[in-house]
Amino acid sequence: MVEKYNVRTDLALEERERFESDNIEVKGVELEESYDEEKEIRISKVIIRTEKGAKTMGKPVGTYLTLEAPNMVNPDEGYHREISVEISAFLKGLIDEHLPCHKEHNVLIIGLGNREVTPDALGPYVVDNLNITRHIIREYGKYASGTEHPSLVSAIVPGVMAQTGMETVEIVRGIVEETHPDLVIAVDALAARNSRRLNRTIQIADTGIRPGSGVGNHRHGLTRESVGVPVIAIGVPTVVDAVTIVNDTMENLVQAMESSKALKGVGNVLKSYSDAEKYELISELISPHLNGMFVTPKDIDEMVKQTSYMISEALNMLFQNVQEACIQK
Repeated sequence: MVEKYNVRTDLALEERERFESDNIEVKGVELEESYDEEKEIRISKVIIRTEKGAKTMGKPVGTYLTLEAPNMVNPDEGYHREISVEISAFLKGLIDEHLPCHKEHNVLIIGLGNREVTPDALGPYVVDNLNITRHIIREYGKYASGTEHPSLVSAIVPGVMAQTGMETVEIVRGIVEETHPDLVIAVDALAARNSRRLNRTIQIADTGIRPGSGVGNHRHGLTRESVGVPVIAIGVPTVVDAVTIVNDTMENLVQAMESSKALKGVGNVLKSYSDAEKYELISELISPHLNGMFVTPKDIDEMVKQTSYMISEALNMLFQNVQEACIQK
């Protein structure tokens, strides 16, 4: 049954959780968790160390950082600033692992997605708010940026294949060959397994990204192997599979049945199913025309704008300060 249990999610944490719920130990995969009660932010780090673990998880070997903040959807600028600081710190740690600290970084930021489809517009919106510096420094010198050791930041919104007729990796590879960045950061909207994680979760990974994988549109990946430089991915889940909505409804139904004398027996039967078995049952029963449907919150417009601004602020803070931190070492 586990082999069939193919939940559409881009979050490594959710992949790890589904094995945990079925009491299956995944060798070669580690999970570290922490919780900040004051900020109400949960930090999870999934580290896939072996190829066997990667095959089981369906994700490449690497580090996956997940920040969960239920209050992220609230219009609180101070709280959003705190999250931006956390994101910036995570990115700094990953960059230090993959890049030397003795030179000014040349960074290319890719805003993946379709600007015309709001749940998929996260990447383009992030790029809209970035502090782009490459052209200024190349034209006027590093002191034009106001810092002693500025990073060269460039960005591109490559669109989707339906708009360009090209794979994103083809566009990015051409830009990398021409501009020679030290690092690529790709920002994209993701799909989640748990509807409570929509727009409340940010995943940062040093393994690159495969655009559209969460919704079944498998495109060639943006990885170190495909573009020639390290690729860090930043993603926020904005959609869930329709099957997930039905599954969450079933969980609520089971809980309601437990308090009903007439239906308690049925509830106990459903409760005895594992997550994999329940998901497989729903997939078989759900109407065929709903099986490929994805759902997004009604206030997705405002949520995507808020989240994209948090991520762009984190990137702006990071590349304004990263070289100063390197010099202080």
